Amino acid sequence: MTTTTVRGAGAREWGGLAVLSLPTVLLGLDVTVLYLALPSLAEDLLPSGAQELWIMDAYGFLIAGFLLTMGTLGDRIGRRRLLMIGAAAFGIVSVAAAWSTSAELLIVARAALGIAGATLMPSTLALISNMFADQRQRSLAIGVWATSFALGMALGPVVGGVMLDRFWWGSVFLLAVPVAIVLLVAAPVLIPEYRAPRSGRFDLLGVALSLTAILPVVYAVKRFAGDGFDVPTIAAALIGAVFAVLFVRRQAGLANPLLDVGLFADRTFSAALSVLLVGLVGVGGSMLLITQQLQFVEGLPPVEAGLWMGPPALLMFLAAIGSPLVARRVPPGIVVAATLALSTVGYVLLALVDASDGLTLMVVGFGLVYLGLGAIAALGTDLVVGAAPAEKAGSASAMSETVQELGLALGVAVLGSLATAVYRDRVDDTLPAGVPSEVADVAGDSLAGAVSSAQRMPAGWLDHAKEAATSGMNTAMIVAAACTLLLSFLSAVVLRRVGVIGGDAPESDTPESDGDASETGRGVSETGGEDPETDGEGPETDGVSATPGPPSSRSSRRPGPFRGASR
Repeated sequence: MTTTTVRGAGAREWGGLAVLSLPTVLLGLDVTVLYLALPSLAEDLLPSGAQELWIMDAYGFLIAGFLLTMGTLGDRIGRRRLLMIGAAAFGIVSVAAAWSTSAELLIVARAALGIAGATLMPSTLALISNMFADQRQRSLAIGVWATSFALGMALGPVVGGVMLDRFWWGSVFLLAVPVAIVLLVAAPVLIPEYRAPRSGRFDLLGVALSLTAILPVVYAVKRFAGDGFDVPTIAAALIGAVFAVLFVRRQAGLANPLLDVGLFADRTFSAALSVLLVGLVGVGGSMLLITQQLQFVEGLPPVEAGLWMGPPALLMFLAAIGSPLVARRVPPGIVVAATLALSTVGYVLLALVDASDGLTLMVVGFGLVYLGLGAIAALGTDLVVGAAPAEKAGSASAMSETVQELGLALGVAVLGSLATAVYRDRVDDTLPAGVPSEVADVAGDSLAGAVSSAQRMPAGWLDHAKEAATSGMNTAMIVAAACTLLLSFLSAVVLRRVGVIGGDAPESDTPESDGDASETGRGVSETGGEDPETDGEGPETDGVSATPGPPSSRSSRRPGPFRGASR
């Protein structure tokens, strides 16, 4: 058996990492800024409660629906090329979103941003995987990438608060424009191009099946949270399930699928995806409810609300940096389980928040929630990408980003709809008689409507609406706490065999438990034989070395940066 020393990254790769971190910072900033801007845009555009959720959800649903497609498209047309196309589109659509004149137009713009955003995350993560072949360097690079998202979320409340205090709500969307310009100028110089060798024809039918599988299921979950099991909910769920089965069956039979279903045979890969999905559900819902609580219930202006959200975001930033370092001595499964347990405590504290005096408790609880987010974002992403072969890095990266974006969107949909349902139930019987029906409808629909209608409602009624909204948040946080506690337990059990970061990778391609590298049809001879999928072809680099993963003397399924990872 031969061993090969992989080339370490040089100055160009580290400079490229800085460029690739820019869209990640932008997307992290966009998440928190928009949550903070929601009350301001609600006062201007007067969306209904359902439209408010769609303004938040449209981006996440569309990005989740298109991430797999874009990840595979990048493998075919070039990951750098797709990144630059997406950055240009994101900047242009952001300008359109900034000057939206109605809730409907903003929802459409957010949906278009989701499609453009779907090109950014899998492209950046896949390029990092190709640029950094050394396991320790790749772990560090992915940690920097995850930390960049945390940095964006940490800066978002402060930057957004200042901008909302000085400008109109649409200004927060314009933050994307300078980032897009810098990326378009620097990417051709510092980032190598990579195309998966012999990637095959683009599966348009698979794209259609993936969208018709994901979107109806997401809609069903969202509708169930607000309306329960009615006919449209059941129909949407069944439609999504049928197309999901058709999608998986088609992918399993293709030589070059959009989604390599063989990756799910790796227990670490599947478990890490589950942690990312469920963990982000709680975070997405809590971000929405906390920002509304700070501004509508506590009555804080945007800049002050942003400053209060700064410490929790800083904790997430520190966790994203520190968790990979801790995981060099403590198994990642234990680190993830411990931080999720702390997040559970945070959700419990949020469930105890009172409408009259809950600011400190809310910030402490939210900080613990964010602490868990930082750890699972850094470690979970590294586990997922480390399980994939170099030529499938785009697909694996897309899966990682799909479940994270889907988790955030589902959190807004499920926990946001649950909190709204509790609010409506609590205020329904207390709407005073004699108030015009249109005013009562707006006030009873959401807390934002109650605040905007306060001048036309009896004195003291707004306090009751705030108590109802707080009760809705408390209920949603109890659900999030229960799910996160279960996730913490499952992480400790399922990921217990994953070794510490930076251990020597196993020299054998044969896992301890079940089979060999051939299970995905991409086995490579230990003596340096050609991968049958590549036929000896290398990636296209446009004159810059892409260093696309480990050399051919190793298995095409990379063991990743974790020693003893179990399959």
